[in-house]
Amino acid sequence: MNRLSVNLGKLQLTNPIITASGTCGFGYELSPYLTTLPGGIVLKGLTLEERQGNPTPRIAETPAGILNSIGLQNPGLAKFKQSYRTKIADIDTCIIANISGNTVEEYARLTEELSKLAEIDAIEVNISCPNVKKGGMAFGTDPIAAHQVVSEVVKRSSLPVIAKLSPNVTDIRVIARAVEEAGADVISMINTMLGMKIDIRSGCPVLGNIMGGLSGPAIRPIAIRMVYQVAQVVDIPIIGMGGVRTLEDVLEMLMAGATAVSVGTATMIDPALPSRLVQELADYCREKEIVNLKSIVGMALPSEMNV
Repeated sequence: MNRLSVNLGKLQLTNPIITASGTCGFGYELSPYLTTLPGGIVLKGLTLEERQGNPTPRIAETPAGILNSIGLQNPGLAKFKQSYRTKIADIDTCIIANISGNTVEEYARLTEELSKLAEIDAIEVNISCPNVKKGGMAFGTDPIAAHQVVSEVVKRSSLPVIAKLSPNVTDIRVIARAVEEAGADVISMINTMLGMKIDIRSGCPVLGNIMGGLSGPAIRPIAIRMVYQVAQVVDIPIIGMGGVRTLEDVLEMLMAGATAVSVGTATMIDPALPSRLVQELADYCREKEIVNLKSIVGMALPSEMNV
């Protein structure tokens, strides 16, 4: 009996722990540290053409997390298929490709090409990156644009589609409903929050791109709040993320309404963390005699939703 298995729409995961895009490369870089594989690995964000990313510096520490403005640096689709896809073929877990584009057409082309690859199990649509001047968050902060992108991806995909939402909106529930109506199978949330840091010696912004995305423990209460809100207005599963470091954080996300939980920034400090969280969650379930995680998913939601 596997107490930890969960279903994300059409995806069945052996456990609910997932690595977040952009924090573990293309998966094979992290795999030597993973004694127990997480239920899923989300690959570094891909674009149609190669991107060099934003000007340096691109990382800045904050008291409870980091700011990053990587700018979706990646090898592009062609080089990924040529040089990277074989490196993930032997990773025996769910592999999720994360895609970004400047136009709806770019998202569509990426989807069509990636859907053909046997190594890819699902597609995560990044409409939430705050570090690029075109596309990204521009799609994710407008419900009409979000619906348009996700709808087109769903049409072109033979794989489950995950819509990744931005927290940099007035009401994330509006965007969540839009992507559900567009046919998304799963929602992942939240991406980083837009922030900046100034060097008080020079009086200049620290990041080369001036602003970047804040991740880490500082955003976890916001992520919990947003997962809790969205879980009450959609019927599709949620992958919760944002500052997750401990078993307690995982449980909090599940109880807020997430079916699975992503670990991101914390793996930069401790690359073995996803494996340890899987084991700690298994121990917790045995101790509490939990035979199915459904019994705690959404536990904190209003009582009328726990029928």
